[in-house]
Amino acid sequence: MANASGFLAPSVPSLRLKIQPSTGVSRSGFCFSAGISRRVVCSSGVEGAGTHVSPSQSRVPKLVSKGCKLVGCGSAVPSLSVSNDDLAKIVDTSDEWISVRTGIRNRRVISGKENLRNLAVEAARKALKMADVEPDDLDMILMCTSTRDDVFGDAPKVQRELGCTKSQLAYDITAACSGFVLGLFSASCYIRGGGLRNVLVIGADVVSRFVDWTDRGTCILFGDAAGAVVVQACDAEEDGVLSFDLHSDGEGARHLGAPINDNGINDLLGSNGSASEFPPKRSSYSCVQMNGKEVFRFAVRCVPPSIESALEKADLKASDVDWLLLHQANQRIIDAVATRLEFPREKVISNIANYGNTSAASIPLALDEAVRSGKVKPGHTIAASGFGAGLTWGSAVIRWG
Repeated sequence: MANASGFLAPSVPSLRLKIQPSTGVSRSGFCFSAGISRRVVCSSGVEGAGTHVSPSQSRVPKLVSKGCKLVGCGSAVPSLSVSNDDLAKIVDTSDEWISVRTGIRNRRVISGKENLRNLAVEAARKALKMADVEPDDLDMILMCTSTRDDVFGDAPKVQRELGCTKSQLAYDITAACSGFVLGLFSASCYIRGGGLRNVLVIGADVVSRFVDWTDRGTCILFGDAAGAVVVQACDAEEDGVLSFDLHSDGEGARHLGAPINDNGINDLLGSNGSASEFPPKRSSYSCVQMNGKEVFRFAVRCVPPSIESALEKADLKASDVDWLLLHQANQRIIDAVATRLEFPREKVISNIANYGNTSAASIPLALDEAVRSGKVKPGHTIAASGFGAGLTWGSAVIRWG
C-alpha cells in the first residue's frame, strides 16, 4: 500500500492502461459506445473503434429535441471536523506533511447518530428547496455511493425519508469517485429518452468507515459528505447538460479498492463437491487499499483527454468554459490536470482543503458551495470530471441554471 506521497510523482510515466473508446453523449440526443452505432435516445454522436466522429459529422439523425438542466443543488457534511493536527496525535504525520502533499487541512467525519442516509437526505432537501420542487414531483432518485448503510441499497430509504408517496423508482449507483458523473449521465438519459421531468441525483459517501486510521497513507485523505442536484427536463434551446465522456478499466482495479476479506469460502467444498464447512464465515470488507503513485499517474494521464473529448462533443473549447470542477482527490492532481488543459488557477473550483476526498460527494459538494457563494452563476459553463476506483473516470460539460 503506497502512502499519500505517491500522489506527488514529479514525472508521469505511462501507466499500462488500455483506454478504450468512450461511451459519450452530446446535446443532440444519442448514445455511442466503442465500435457500435445504435439508435438510443439518451445521448449523441457515433464513435467507432479508434475513430472519433464529432457531433457535427454524425451519420445518425437527431431523434430527440428535449433537453435537461440543473436547477437546484444542496450539500451536507458531518458536524465533527478532524484537522491534520488531530491526525498527528494518532499517526506519524504533521499538518505540514499532509498539506504539502495533498492540499488537505481538515475533513469531516461522521460521529454519534450521523450516517450516510441522513447526510443524503439533508443534501437532497436543500437541492429540492433551491429547485422549488416537491418530493412528490420527483420521477426518480439516483443515489450514487460506494459506502451504503444497507448492502442492498439506500435510495428507497432516502425516498421514504424525503416523504415521497408516489413510489417513484429509486436505486443506487456504485462507481466510487466517478459515481456522481454517472448519475448525471443516467438522469439525462432518463429525461431525454424516458420522458421523465425531475430526477434527483445524490452523491454521498462515508469512506471513514472503510479507512485504516493507523495508516497515514490513506487516513489523511478521506472525509464524509453528501451533495445533490435536481436535473429537470427543458426545451432543447435551454439544454444545460451538454456532453459526457465515460470510461472504465478493470485492469487498474488493483491500484485502488476495498475488496471483501477472504474468509476461506473457496475452500468449503471437499474433493467430491460436498461442503466440508458450513455455514461460511461472516464476510466483511477490507479497509481502503491504494497505490498512490499509480492512482496519481492514472488521473493525470486519463482525465485531461476525457475532458477534451467531452468539450469536443459539446462543440466547445477550453476557453469557452467558465469553471473546471474536478473530483477533489488531491490538490496536486487538480493542479496537474488544470495545467495540462491550460486552465488558469482562478477558473478552478477547489474545496479539498476543508473536506478532503469525499468520493462521490466531492463534485456536488464543491458545486453547491460555489453556487451558494455566488462564484458559479446561472449560464456559467462547467467542465467536470470524476475519477477513481474501478478504475472509472468520466467527464461532463454542463451549464448551470
